[in-house]
Amino acid sequence: MNLDVLVFAAHPDDAELAMGGTIAKLTKSELKVGIIDLTRGELGTRGTTETRQREAFNAAIALKVSLRENLEIPDGDIRINKENLMKVIITIRRFKPKILFAPYFNDRHPDHIDASHLIKRAMFSTGLSKIKTFDKEVSQNHYRPEKLFYYMQTYTFEPTFIVDISESFENKMKAVECYSTQFHNPKSKEPETFISRPGFIDYIKSRAEFYGFSIGRSFGEAFFCEEKIELDLISSLKRT
Repeated sequence: MNLDVLVFAAHPDDAELAMGGTIAKLTKSELKVGIIDLTRGELGTRGTTETRQREAFNAAIALKVSLRENLEIPDGDIRINKENLMKVIITIRRFKPKILFAPYFNDRHPDHIDASHLIKRAMFSTGLSKIKTFDKEVSQNHYRPEKLFYYMQTYTFEPTFIVDISESFENKMKAVECYSTQFHNPKSKEPETFISRPGFIDYIKSRAEFYGFSIGRSFGEAFFCEEKIELDLISSLKRT
């Protein structure tokens, strides 16, 4: 199955928090979107890998993505090595997405930074014909997506573009709420973490409001691209 968009995330819940509204907007437009979690989040303080897997499955349903898979790279050890690189390259060549999304390359969590660097390396390497890969013993052709976009996690950046998620913000939050073990629950006896503090979800909403306001909309999600992006001015004007 070929995809329009493939979103790579270091941990289950990263994609929902960072760009769940954009994912929901794309799938609502009948575009095929996949989420690839690099790790199972097994080092997470709260919940278990089993509960995290169920939560990720439910969130994928809420966002109506075409697929969600996990590469089972060790949490806390997302290295750029041959094994991890080949896992990502095989995945890209299997689904042939037009666009890749990855974490921004500067963030509070080292895994997000490492994931960003791994995906960028894979984005380049997957287009090299001399790198041979096999998917279920079938030789794959080299293939490179058109663009790599970075999404915002903890640290902010000056966006290259902002996506209006006003009509899909509710879908984003429903997907986020699927991760009940990870966020604030007054009945939980598990240790508090950075994202389980009561104000974290309010921060996610406020940030979406801020970037939405920046483009004259209710909610928005910010993205960065290292390359220049063409604006189809005529099509944009015809849509208004």
